[in-house]
Amino acid sequence: MKVLVTGSDGFIGSHLTEELVKEGYQVRAFVYYNSFNNWGWLEELPNCIMKEVEIFQGDIRDPNGVAEAMQGMDAVFHLAALIAIPFSYHSPDAYVDTNIRGTLNVLQAARRFGTGRVLITSTSEVYGTAQYVPIDEKHPFQGQSPYAATKIGADRLAESFYKSFQLPVTIVRPFNTYGPRQSARAVIPTIITQLLSGKTEIKLGSLTPTRDFNYVKDTVQGFISIYKSEKTIGEEINIATQKEVSIEQLANRIIGMINVNAKVICDDERLRPEKSEVNRLLGCNKKIMRLTEWKTKYSLEEGLRSTVDFFRHYLGKYKTDIYNI
Repeated sequence: MKVLVTGSDGFIGSHLTEELVKEGYQVRAFVYYNSFNNWGWLEELPNCIMKEVEIFQGDIRDPNGVAEAMQGMDAVFHLAALIAIPFSYHSPDAYVDTNIRGTLNVLQAARRFGTGRVLITSTSEVYGTAQYVPIDEKHPFQGQSPYAATKIGADRLAESFYKSFQLPVTIVRPFNTYGPRQSARAVIPTIITQLLSGKTEIKLGSLTPTRDFNYVKDTVQGFISIYKSEKTIGEEINIATQKEVSIEQLANRIIGMINVNAKVICDDERLRPEKSEVNRLLGCNKKIMRLTEWKTKYSLEEGLRSTVDFFRHYLGKYKTDIYNI
């Protein structure tokens, strides 16, 4: 099978590309064009993987390039997006162009070429603060940040193409994913990089919110399991552990792995606006367990240790002395 992965140069996308190659798929990797000819985290994959990957440089906001990349593909895993919440306060226009228009470009091209499967990546942020737990796929949507609002818009566009044009769309909704290669704008790399750089006062935003954390390899297997099941067409599906941990508890666990003398402090600069903060995310995974053969393989402890090991080797790639938004 020939599959396209948009956002393949990013965190989850690079792991998904790697695993798809290992499973024997022919992968075309859509990477964000830049004059440095940099392929993001794909640059770090082994040669035995990359020699099987076809690189396509483009911009997800450009319908012509997206259409060219989609030609001849049996399926598309659409992960390309702007995802940082603080930056969405600053530049919401860019999020509309990338997340909504970019998704529309993928859907239009898939409809034009009759693509066999279209997996659109959502986010648990579309639910906002939990109105009940565990959060299942029927939970109301709440746009508590411009980022979340654009992902809600993209999801509903995808739904409309399934219902209007019978496009074989599935909306894949991972809860908070973490692991090697994640950017420092996310909370776990923020904690780890501050600790590894020698800081003893770890600056974070609000410490009370809870999250449902997926190790990246489990998230990737979720994508592939959803793709392999015909039962998932036309559905939106959570990838969740159905376990939650507060940011303060999480930080203390990581501190215990790296430097027990460090402490966490709340940095006002990192706080979200009060009504924008998502206070609780705990996902329900009954649907993915019912429709696919997926199940989590990694505990939080195992995932965190693997992630810390990665950052020990790649700390030089991260700017630990600034607040990454």
